[in-house]
Amino acid sequence: MSNIDRMESYRQKRDQLSKMTDDELKDRFWNLANKLVEPMVQLAKENTSPSIERSVLLRMGLDSITSKAVVEKVIEAGLLGKGAGNVLLRVSQKMKTDIPGAAKALIADKNIMTGLFGNR
Repeated sequence: MSNIDRMESYRQKRDQLSKMTDDELKDRFWNLANKLVEPMVQLAKENTSPSIERSVLLRMGLDSITSKAVVEKVIEAGLLGKGAGNVLLRVSQKMKTDIPGAAKALIADKNIMTGLFGNR
């Protein structure tokens, strides 16, 4: 794009924006801001890490050693993307036990996670 094209594009956008009310400008700003951060929000929703998952398990009442062991088993099972807390909750529901009991069972037998999410 040449300088002349850029200047023309700028003039057109300036003219469009100058015709907008303050409320319309605010709406446009927030729409553009949401579009800008959407990829980051999506990345955060779709990705996790062992440290984040250990943090979640700590907030669920587990100690750090147990949290680390649970996350390792969840990683081995290929389910980290589902969330270690989610996996542990499902194990708890499957076994009809509390979270600490489910954690002990999961650490002792990683096969307990089989079938929690359909075929996996």
